[in-house]
Amino acid sequence: MSHLKVYQYPKCSTCRSAVKWLKEAGHELELQHIAEQPPTAQELRVLVANSGLELKKFFNTSGEVYKNLGLKDKLPHLSEEEQLELLSKHGMLIKRPVVTDGKKVTVGFKEEAFSESWSM
Repeated sequence: MSHLKVYQYPKCSTCRSAVKWLKEAGHELELQHIAEQPPTAQELRVLVANSGLELKKFFNTSGEVYKNLGLKDKLPHLSEEEQLELLSKHGMLIKRPVVTDGKKVTVGFKEEAFSESWSM
């Protein structure tokens, strides 16, 4: 049985679907509330590096916080450090769920991607 850390928002239906999928696949999960306990800038740096994705893929571009902060226009002008700082301060800015086993990382929930990454 593998142990996964899932940064999620309990009220988010996508997160609930992902958690259900992972449990059914036989994973032991450590759930972390992304709004109450967002990952630190340092944790995010590791997550981004391990995901192989661009940092901008970690932003929840359809969320209220993203819109309220006007990030559509600001984001391209922010340094990586500033972006990591924003994400670590506003957990709801992070596209969710973020799942990691300490090496691999997935962002969001697509069953196909989960099958590739998290099937046992």
